[in-house]
Amino acid sequence: MNWITNYVRPTINSIFSRREVPENLWTKCSECGTMLFHRELAEALNVCSNCNHHMPITPRARFDALFDGGVFTEVKVAEPIADPLHFRDSKKYTDRLRDARKQTGEKEAMLVAEGSLGGTPIVAAAQDFSFMAGSMGMYVGNAIIAAAERAVKLKRPLILFSAAGGARMQEGILSLMQMPRTTVAVEMVKEAGLPYLVILTHPTTGGVTASYAMLGDVHLAEPNALICFAGPRVIEQTIREKLPEGFQRAEYLLDHGMLDRVTPRGQMRAELISITRLLLNLPPETPALPGPETAEPEAPAKEAQKN
Repeated sequence: MNWITNYVRPTINSIFSRREVPENLWTKCSECGTMLFHRELAEALNVCSNCNHHMPITPRARFDALFDGGVFTEVKVAEPIADPLHFRDSKKYTDRLRDARKQTGEKEAMLVAEGSLGGTPIVAAAQDFSFMAGSMGMYVGNAIIAAAERAVKLKRPLILFSAAGGARMQEGILSLMQMPRTTVAVEMVKEAGLPYLVILTHPTTGGVTASYAMLGDVHLAEPNALICFAGPRVIEQTIREKLPEGFQRAEYLLDHGMLDRVTPRGQMRAELISITRLLLNLPPETPALPGPETAEPEAPAKEAQKN
């Protein structure tokens, strides 16, 4: 046994070997392939600095950037019946819910919160596409109703961020019933004379597009977001024709009158502040006055000048 080879050399190598870099420090842009440092990507709200591709963002991260100082309070949502159809495909519905909750750390596919936006109290709701593709089930319907009722009670505007693959098939007809339920909830907000703003993010499809996502007073969208009822591939297979370039993307819908504006994520907060204050007939937001730390020093007294 050679103790130098078997003991000394491995010990020296373990001391001076280069430490491995954790894999989660970098994220690869799915559009251009650029490697992005995770802190810089988070500061840019998950927007690629190279190609401006808007990557998915969680509702909590979105609310941190939306509300004043990142301060918001969650609105309680009524819990629906768990697995009402006892649905099972390759996996039980209850198991899919458990896995989605473990993966995202959230209870369901929509988060409802209240807080201030540019000094204006609002209620906001956001879908999480990473939770079972943001599918619209009974909980999502309850969440929108809770958001609408809270907005009406407090007389606040309602702002909704949509991101969904459609209705949740594991809940069958009960998921489709959320379309009229959420439509009634939106109508409650409008009858109260309160603004309802919708920001369509990638992707917003299916029954979500056919209900609450297209009922806003103002419709904004993030760049290149897919917004449709049936997807482009389904339409091409049905009509057997090639669709136009960029069909059903946010810019295409803007050109054809389906949207009011396409706004990058980094500019969305300022845009929503302006629109909200305009719809509430409030004056434009004014810059904050300088505090004691930033105020200009007072001019010296005349006596001091003489000296």
